[in-house]
Amino acid sequence: MFTEAFKLANGIEIPKLGLGTWLLNDEQAAQAVRDAVSLGYRHIDTAQAYMNEAGIGEGVRSSGVYREELFITTKVAAEAKSYDAVMQSIHESLAKMGLDYIDLLIIHSPQPWSEFRGEKRYFAENKEAWRAMEDAYKAGKVKAIGLSNFLQDDLENILESCEIKPMVNQILAHVSNTPFQLIEFCQKKDILVEAYSPIAHGAILDHPEVKEIAAKYGVSVAQLSLRYDIELGLVVIPKTANPEHMRINAELDFVISDTDMETLKNVETIQHYGEHNFFPVFGDKNKVN
Repeated sequence: MFTEAFKLANGIEIPKLGLGTWLLNDEQAAQAVRDAVSLGYRHIDTAQAYMNEAGIGEGVRSSGVYREELFITTKVAAEAKSYDAVMQSIHESLAKMGLDYIDLLIIHSPQPWSEFRGEKRYFAENKEAWRAMEDAYKAGKVKAIGLSNFLQDDLENILESCEIKPMVNQILAHVSNTPFQLIEFCQKKDILVEAYSPIAHGAILDHPEVKEIAAKYGVSVAQLSLRYDIELGLVVIPKTANPEHMRINAELDFVISDTDMETLKNVETIQHYGEHNFFPVFGDKNKVN
């Protein structure tokens, strides 16, 4: 089991490998947490938008390990763009999960999902939302605070006036779609980057060149994809409810050569994710749930 960790800007350790829980209902999420924890996972990622926070909390309580041993992330709904809305969101998340605190709280998107990457940037609203995040952090309700899907100018907007810097930016990052400039900007600002969908929603699994490199190391394409992100200094949170996939995903004790990393960095961009080709994930623009 791969158990390495990064340190956030405030000194808190975050496991480099976590479990994503998107598209799992409460019952599935609770079981996934129990299965993952039994295999050695200690980092679980959810969000208000996933509608499974209650299941995550149940999984935590029935996991058989102390709460303090687990690192639980959730995300404020993308539509919460005022101080009061964010505070209410945090209160609801804690109540649904039945937890006294959240290890990492993230603003899910710089814009509501129905306006994702639209013209309105919500700069002023995000500053208000971030002020609520800071106050929750000061009150001890959350141990770390961060962002998700924030572009460089979204980050600069927060950084120019914040009292507490964002500790994380969770973004889409995988072989064939790696936003190197954004990653570099975050790392220069001491903001840890987390990669969601690190296995490209499965779209990378049949890529001939990537399969060839994986075979060279005697690992699966999924394992190679996760290790690729980790070697870029990113946290990975692959989503699965399958215990066997969890086990395989956690076998990451190998190193990709510099030459192979360069090849992987330059794999042609995937243009279509098949059945998962919908962004934003949770908005009326492309409603999926």
